[in-house]
Amino acid sequence: MKLWVKIFIAMVLGVITGLILGENSVYLKPLGTLFLNLINMIIVLLIFSSMAVGITGIHDPQKLGRLGGKTIGIYFLTTQVAILLGLFAATLFNVGSALHLTATGVNNSPALSFSDILLSIIPSNPIAAMVNGNILQVIVFSVFLGLAINFSGSKGKPLRDALQSLSDVMYRLTSLVMEFSPIGVFGIMAWVAGTFGINLLLPLFKFLGVYYGVCCLHFLIVYVTLLKGIAGLQIKPFLKGSRDAIMMALSTCSSAATLPVAMHCAQENLGVSKNISGFVLPLGITLNMNGTAIFQAMSAVFVAQAYGISLDLPNYITLILTATLSAIGTAGVPGGGFIMLSAVLSSVGLPLEGLALLAGIDRLREMMTTALNIVGDTAVSVFMAKQEGELDENRYYHSELVEFREGVD
Repeated sequence: MKLWVKIFIAMVLGVITGLILGENSVYLKPLGTLFLNLINMIIVLLIFSSMAVGITGIHDPQKLGRLGGKTIGIYFLTTQVAILLGLFAATLFNVGSALHLTATGVNNSPALSFSDILLSIIPSNPIAAMVNGNILQVIVFSVFLGLAINFSGSKGKPLRDALQSLSDVMYRLTSLVMEFSPIGVFGIMAWVAGTFGINLLLPLFKFLGVYYGVCCLHFLIVYVTLLKGIAGLQIKPFLKGSRDAIMMALSTCSSAATLPVAMHCAQENLGVSKNISGFVLPLGITLNMNGTAIFQAMSAVFVAQAYGISLDLPNYITLILTATLSAIGTAGVPGGGFIMLSAVLSSVGLPLEGLALLAGIDRLREMMTTALNIVGDTAVSVFMAKQEGELDENRYYHSELVEFREGVD
């Protein structure tokens, strides 16, 4: 049985058990607390290794010229739009306000000014930042370390290999920890349902509905504008030529697993040159996680509203910074965005208990997340090919599609 099925079943059983036990369901809460402790155990090293390795993946100076600068700039702008749309929609629709939850251990420190935020993101001691769980500082240090490894050339290769090994091990450890997620979700959902009743479920599906709507809106605002408004290309051929990649994204929930199909669609169906698609699409798997960015922004507001925590301007600035960096550092594998969400919540002192609330619908959410990520990457590759004169428009306006077969170059 797949993990997402186990999690969904655990959520349902947790709600039923909580309604039966009522206030006695508090005795099941430690199951959820232990699961959250496991996530806390891995998050610092996971972020440190995955972020540093992600930066070292951008190591070709020639590709980081005109094409690289434009591509990275577009990816950055689309991510900012995604985060702002997520924050706006979650606030407008009050996605978590119907839940009146109480959490312990919430950070109630005074709000920082904008200058304080800028000064606090650079760690004076990166080891202390890791020990204290200062996620934003860990992310910033990881970015600088990755850049330094690239600039070091062959001398930085041993450290890059070591970080890659650490990253691989942490992803494996993450998969082990996620095997306990059904137990944790069961405990948290039983306690919440026993304490707060059946009204818990409605906000969760409201969140999911709003999220789907925001993803569709993001596509219309950003990628339709990019392809049709700026590049002068029709949208229907793009969607037709990308459908194999979209279906693969929906079924696997993995941007990394969908990459070969997306490259095939871009080259064979949409007329993007191998030179452009071979650079823009792999880079997008690391940098252009718009669906993840929307999810992290909306989730932060959802958890804040659910626990009655007010977010001020400095909090929102911190959320934008952290969501941007964590979206870059999210691995293109199932569950990557959900794990990195803990970094976003921690950056503004929101309770990690909110993770368990969203776990039950995460697979349904992740399907749309991956689809938007892949569509975005493919759209940018088409746009860049058009800009660089490397788009075969006769192939773009195709009448027949070339079927993807694994192993096709």
